[in-house]
Amino acid sequence: MSEFESLLNKLLEQKPDLSRSDIQEMIEKKKEKIGAGYLTDQGALFLIASDLGVSLNEQLKVEMGLKDLYVGAKEITLQTRVMNVYPAKQFSRKDGSQFLLRTMTVYDADSRAKVKLWDEKASLPGIENLKPGDLVKIIKAYVKSDMTGNPIINVGSNSNIETGDVQNDIPSLDSITDDVSTIKENQQNLVVSGILDGNVRISEFTNFKGQPGKALHLRIKGKDGTYARVVLWNTDEKSLPKMITTGAKTRLIGVRTKMGQQGLELHGDEGTVIEIEGTKEIQPIIIRILSMTKNDSGNMMILGMEQNKKILNIVDSTGVSKDLKVGDVIECMPTKVYGNSVTLEGDSFIRKIDDDRMPTISEIRTKIRDLKPSDSIYCIESIILKNPERREIQTKTGELVSLSEMFIEDDTGQIWLKGWRNQARLLDQFSQGEIITVTGVTAKAGLEGRTELFLTPFSGIIKKN
Repeated sequence: MSEFESLLNKLLEQKPDLSRSDIQEMIEKKKEKIGAGYLTDQGALFLIASDLGVSLNEQLKVEMGLKDLYVGAKEITLQTRVMNVYPAKQFSRKDGSQFLLRTMTVYDADSRAKVKLWDEKASLPGIENLKPGDLVKIIKAYVKSDMTGNPIINVGSNSNIETGDVQNDIPSLDSITDDVSTIKENQQNLVVSGILDGNVRISEFTNFKGQPGKALHLRIKGKDGTYARVVLWNTDEKSLPKMITTGAKTRLIGVRTKMGQQGLELHGDEGTVIEIEGTKEIQPIIIRILSMTKNDSGNMMILGMEQNKKILNIVDSTGVSKDLKVGDVIECMPTKVYGNSVTLEGDSFIRKIDDDRMPTISEIRTKIRDLKPSDSIYCIESIILKNPERREIQTKTGELVSLSEMFIEDDTGQIWLKGWRNQARLLDQFSQGEIITVTGVTAKAGLEGRTELFLTPFSGIIKKN
């Protein structure tokens, strides 16, 4: 007799008013309520017994799979692979005593689950050295529920985790990696791959507790050309290569999907593992300076162009560029290069050079008729048809922000040029009839589908004498 049959008979003995078909129907309803892929018939049976006030007093088999987990299970043993491991965090109990807690995500052939390691188990020897895909055996753990009712594996004082290559049929990390084009809404604990599309950037934020934090932003493209924006909260650039090129193969281990304003997004946190092709060795780069603008933080924002006409956004936080001017050709040793984003800090250096092979700004100008909404960076030359107009716009959050806009044209067409916030001030110094060169602008679809130009933090405007 199977263990399920034994448990079912025991339940029927204590509930003679129920038939076998009644129990089977309750099992199907329980599985449907919890969701496909979370419960086996045997796991559902334990939940039903608990609902009926019946104690089966017989645990599941010692070794089980993640799909068999149920809240209340004790002394279970599982063979799994590591997906990701979070840093240990210290918390305070109500009595003021301190304890450590570390979270990790594991998976097997059928499912994925979170594991919490308490107190001394949070700092088990070698736990921080575990890598995605490593085999681990979780011994004598117990199961509780999270705030959404999903089962969480807990490793306490009587539990343990063993590592080592044990023969099993758990798939490799490559086998559970999904291309970003296949992701769907409301998925968790994903491993997603794609091609880096655009820049990698860091932003700063303040959380609900008033604590400062950083977030890593990027975008990856799938095999069918679709892309997803990625936000990794409480993450900085420390884990990334020093040099990353646009188009680098990228994999994110331990992310979830979320619907954003521009479509489906991938979100992660400090436990997410990010793998991007790149190098740790920095190589010098040669550029021609197209524009130079100082931001409110005192950093010099430089728009540069390489020999192949690739446009780079360069942030100089050290002042090494203070003696340079627009048009100079320079060789610089950056601190890091992420796609089109270059950072100069610390021991970065710059020197002016003569290089006749470097293209000039006139060679990369685009005519207005050829501007198309995209992520491309454009440079144009035009005449101002209408003086800039400044107004205050109220955002959805109630914030008032400045918008300045002026109407310009060249011999192929006319277009609106707009600047938000700090960029609004850049337009205010020009007037009708002046001929200007504008560098570092993006084209977007505006009202009624018309293409409009927008200034960026790296934009520059030069009046033609």
